[in-house]
Amino acid sequence: MEDRRRPSTARGVPAVTGGPAEPLLRLTGIRKTYVTDGGVAVEVLRGVSLTVEAGEFIAIVGSSGSGKSTLMNILGCLDRPTAGQYHVGGRDVSGLGGDELAALRCDGFGFVFQHYHLIPGATAQENVEMPARYAGLPAALRERRAGELLERLGLGGRRGHRPNQMSGGQQQRVSIARALMNGAPVILADEPTGALDSASGTEVVTLLRELSAQGHTVILITHDRSVAQAADRVVEMRDGVIVADSGARPRPAAVPAPQPKHVRAGVALLTDAAEAATAAVRSLTANGFRTALTLLGIVIGVASVIALLAIGEGAKRVVMAKVGALGVNLIYVMAGSGDPRLPTTPLTEADGDAIAELPNIESVMPYLDTGIIVRHGNIDHRTSGLATSAALPVTHKWPVAQGSFFTRADERAGAAVAVLGHNVTKRLFPDGASPLGRHVLVNNIPFLVTGVMAKKGDLTGNQDTDDWVFIPLSTGVQRLIGKPELPLIVVSVHDVARLERTRDAIRTLLTERHRQEDFQIRDVTGRIRAATETQDTMTLLLGCAAVITLLVGGIGVMNIMLVSVTERTREIGIRMAAGARARDIERQFLMEAALVSGLGGVAGTVLGVLSGAAIGVLAMPVTFSATASAGAVASAVLVGLIFGVIPARRAAKLNPVAALSSE
Repeated sequence: MEDRRRPSTARGVPAVTGGPAEPLLRLTGIRKTYVTDGGVAVEVLRGVSLTVEAGEFIAIVGSSGSGKSTLMNILGCLDRPTAGQYHVGGRDVSGLGGDELAALRCDGFGFVFQHYHLIPGATAQENVEMPARYAGLPAALRERRAGELLERLGLGGRRGHRPNQMSGGQQQRVSIARALMNGAPVILADEPTGALDSASGTEVVTLLRELSAQGHTVILITHDRSVAQAADRVVEMRDGVIVADSGARPRPAAVPAPQPKHVRAGVALLTDAAEAATAAVRSLTANGFRTALTLLGIVIGVASVIALLAIGEGAKRVVMAKVGALGVNLIYVMAGSGDPRLPTTPLTEADGDAIAELPNIESVMPYLDTGIIVRHGNIDHRTSGLATSAALPVTHKWPVAQGSFFTRADERAGAAVAVLGHNVTKRLFPDGASPLGRHVLVNNIPFLVTGVMAKKGDLTGNQDTDDWVFIPLSTGVQRLIGKPELPLIVVSVHDVARLERTRDAIRTLLTERHRQEDFQIRDVTGRIRAATETQDTMTLLLGCAAVITLLVGGIGVMNIMLVSVTERTREIGIRMAAGARARDIERQFLMEAALVSGLGGVAGTVLGVLSGAAIGVLAMPVTFSATASAGAVASAVLVGLIFGVIPARRAAKLNPVAALSSE
């Protein structure tokens, strides 16, 4: 007890200290009227006047309904008088605000209740430490002081026990230790022996006398006159007025009551977070099934956000991979305007040569395909032949896996050479033999195989290009097709940033050559834009559905927090009696709501990842984003905070007296 400290007046409240000319507590004409649910006014206190000097041990005695408990609530700043003045340390506090009264309770008053009023899920150590949390004492100091108090009261071995693991006498001693935690100069004991057997009751009264001898001002509320005789002064109440006052009996000079000091004006955020987390875990585990059902909306909402974003991102990457295979630097010039009423001038190899002269052109690849039958030995394979130029590997960024692609010299000479696609090679040479240097028959015309292309996949969206046979354009026109009319010319550019300018230049050139715009020009950027816009729209729509689910989950969180406020009303009253201000209670319940939602967010993240992974294995590629997961959890916490405001404010507005008396 020697470590108690002096109260701070930084919060705008008087220190609980009496002076030579001013009593510690002074009530003048105190009246208290309650209005029943039926609108009937009941006057409980009828002009009570009383002075209490520092160090006194006073018993206020009276039968049930005499007003003694109401008087104690006003003395302890748990309630306000309807009329009259109440001075603490010389200053009138009857008009102080709620937070100022809470600060005064925290600094100056310790409460010992008939039914102990311990928080059920908290240990003895945690119950004793509670007032110091609201006073802002550091954790190490709180733990040491609480341990010393429990040790002194014979409960050193019970620090980790919860109230239901202790006898009534032990619980009452814990409540006394809690009352002393902040070094309160005034101890208010409301029927402290009423729920105890005679032996435990005697022990508690002895403790109160010891506290009085040490300098504390003790005010004992009791209906038992034998208990009241332990006090130095007995005040009797009847029907809301004081009818007798024995006056103080001579007693040895008391040591001045030690006071707390270095008390901070507010509770640290981390302290709040730890306390809120502990309280939230207790509340959640006490009603696990209900909590799981309530959090289902949050879990599903977060899981939906993560899974849908993963699917959307995966789909985007698939599209981009296909487009990337085509090449983002490509321009497609197609024969025909698309209007059947207009005449069409075919594209020619000369058009391609003219395009190659334009700035920013990397390569020009004519495209002329036809159906063919390719044979090797006794194996026939029906596929597509592509008559093109030696620019194909450059244009499509498509390497040759074996051998080499045909050259421009082969084009000029009309050489009967061919390069096989990956799948054609597997069909014609199933034994894995190399086709290089061998001849295959293309429509019964022998062609020398000079190379095999690397596996590429679908370039056009409707054909497997690994099943093509590539031959020089001149050879294809002369030996297989007969007409040099090109359906398509593929152009690659050096600088993608100038792609639109180059596309316009090609349009201008061909319009001049053909004297009309009888062609179409497309590029991959349009396909990318259209595909990504479609994917973004679908992701947005699905994301909206997920957000709605989150909001529904938020309503569930608000419901569970409202129920929690109702179930924990007495706990809220206990915290207020220990010095918690309205904003401390509000902050605690807000943090509990955030924690509950955060747990739902984490569970939803796990579910979303598992669901997305299953979809990735069974249906389509998915891509997870750490940013999206963190954002989903943060959104869940934000939803919890938003929907936790109403329950938190309801808890903060509870009347301490009404909260303490709730069942």
